[in-house]
Amino acid sequence: MDLAIEGNAALVTASSSGLGKASAKALAREGVDVAINGRDEERLADAKAEVESVATGEVVTVAGDLTDPDDTERLVSETVDAFGRLDHLVTSAGGPPSGAFVDTDDEDWQEAYDLLVMSVVRLARAAKPHLEAGDGGTIVTITSRSVKEALDSLVLSNAVRMGVIGLEKTLSKEFAPDIRANAVLPGPHETARIENLVDAAVERGEYDSYEAGLDDWAGNPLERIGDPMELGDTVAFLSSPLSGFINGTAIPIDGGATGANL
Repeated sequence: MDLAIEGNAALVTASSSGLGKASAKALAREGVDVAINGRDEERLADAKAEVESVATGEVVTVAGDLTDPDDTERLVSETVDAFGRLDHLVTSAGGPPSGAFVDTDDEDWQEAYDLLVMSVVRLARAAKPHLEAGDGGTIVTITSRSVKEALDSLVLSNAVRMGVIGLEKTLSKEFAPDIRANAVLPGPHETARIENLVDAAVERGEYDSYEAGLDDWAGNPLERIGDPMELGDTVAFLSSPLSGFINGTAIPIDGGATGANL
């Protein structure tokens, strides 16, 4: 399917691995010029090579820390410098540490808020004039299914990510009609993080094989874990004019695991 975004330009944050990288690959495969971001220069270079392997447009790297206000502004400006435009912003970030409420201190809360919420605030603010200059700018925020259904031992994700959804919904109104804003809410996908967790569990003797460990993450009606590219393809679709009447939504991508009706 042609998503009609060839020649567009996108910035995808936290895209040196995981779901951010899958989103960058999906956009690059559609002919979008993509700027990928991460803090580790070596891992970022490896990701660039992987994204370029499917790209038909240009791929550049923009290193930076999403909790640094200067870096977030620079991510946008360097993307525009590289491509001469910015049509799509995809915000992703590493998850905050797990833990119960009683084990979480003020510093943990502030760090999670800076990483998950303020990074999106600053990126959206810097990207807005560039996104609205084109024919249909988009913002897609990658959060977590924890905003629909609180998950055990993930108090920071459960609470703080809700702020991202409130922001996304507000932007979908204030930035319209020139810019659409949507969110995706992933459940478990077979990223490097999940692979490492399963491998470690196998080494501890908790599972007989990697496949058995992976099956334990597949608590959903489809009875399997997600492929990162399935989320990436959804992000690319939401960035395209084919989704042109979808605005202000938060879409679970979890195989139907979430129990909430809405």
